Amino acid sequence: MTATTAAGASRLVLKNARLPDALAGKPTSAAVPRVDITIADGLIAAIEPSSEDGGDGSAATGADTHDMRDGLVLPAFVDIHTHLDKGHIWPRKPNPDGTWMNALLSVAEDRERHWSASDVERRMEFSLQAAYAHGTAAIRTHLDSAPPQHGITWDVFEKVRERWADRIELQGVSLLGPDHLLDKNIVAEVVRRTKAGNGVMGGAIADHPETKTAMRNVVEAAGEAGLDLDIHCDETGNREASALYWLAEAVIETGYKGRVAAGHCCALAVQDEATFQKTLERVARAGIAVISLPMCNMYLQDRAENGARTTPRWRGVAPLRELAEAGVPVAIASDNTRDPFYAYGDLDCIEVLREGARILHFDHPAEEAWIWARSVGATPGAFAGMEAKAEIVVGAPADLVLLGARNWSEMMARPQADRKIMRAGRIIDAKLPDYRDLDDLMGDTSWT
Repeated sequence: MTATTAAGASRLVLKNARLPDALAGKPTSAAVPRVDITIADGLIAAIEPSSEDGGDGSAATGADTHDMRDGLVLPAFVDIHTHLDKGHIWPRKPNPDGTWMNALLSVAEDRERHWSASDVERRMEFSLQAAYAHGTAAIRTHLDSAPPQHGITWDVFEKVRERWADRIELQGVSLLGPDHLLDKNIVAEVVRRTKAGNGVMGGAIADHPETKTAMRNVVEAAGEAGLDLDIHCDETGNREASALYWLAEAVIETGYKGRVAAGHCCALAVQDEATFQKTLERVARAGIAVISLPMCNMYLQDRAENGARTTPRWRGVAPLRELAEAGVPVAIASDNTRDPFYAYGDLDCIEVLREGARILHFDHPAEEAWIWARSVGATPGAFAGMEAKAEIVVGAPADLVLLGARNWSEMMARPQADRKIMRAGRIIDAKLPDYRDLDDLMGDTSWT
């Protein structure tokens, strides 16, 4: 693009762009037409057939132009399940064996020792810089909220949310484990702090003998406070896990009216068909959206324990296609980044989409692939009530990701490190933060 465009022209035409219909207000279309996109005053002003394909080309008259040469244009992303408060502690607290339980224990130890306001804020800021440079416009983050941590982290989150308001829309979710969810006094205390922070109430149950009671507690408390819900459910390979089922039951039985999302739901993939169908019916009836975290769950689930050296036998992810076919809204997201739950990741939704396609096999039939791309954009944006709609339609903000890749295969084959990020019609000059910026928080990490 020209220097004028980079600085933000008052009117710009992206010529010969490939824009998937599914990301442009036509959620069931598989077409990827070539179009000219006119941007004026930071908004999408027009989307017309390319002048190369019979369009009259009049939009380009007197405008700055950039020839996309059939490169893809995507909407800025919505990353609907992250953990900004945990991010990047791996150098000082790695997971000793990669298992879920040791992830839980390692984070708890690090939280007790290090999670001051300044520590949490520094790491949140680092993560948001990375997400912004990769092209994300909205993030929901879970926040460890077991007292007294809720008194630290929510204050930090509100400060960070305000500072980033013109760059990334942020939603916060209180995260409590099963023992805290069973304590109505703690649930009430955290609900009050969550409501004061304009947040979402949440919790996590992988497998617990009192799952039914815990789910009823949190649904009732959130309903009374008028809070939406986002619960980690059944992040385990135990086919007896039932958090998702009892969440749905509690929503139905209490008449809960808010939005509900359930993350992980890994156990669905190993349960017998009758159990799966019973849960699926309840989830659909309750209107619960399901979020799969393909990279993190493939990393954790079926991991060898007690020093065993074995290869995993299953992928650890929820059966998203079956859920979607039953009318359940589904999404995928980053989850953890460089912490004991996931050693890798960078809040890059193109990476999430690429790995999601490989792990979940939603790249076939090929004509449905771009419809699944909505799982890191419009679908979670809608079920979470985000302002970011992640669709390229006339009147929408020109918050775009511009690729050199011309089709799905080219996009999947490379990391798209040369992508350009446009916000409000301007190409931003955001750079990925340097890991060295966090060295003073990590101590001696040469051994990691």
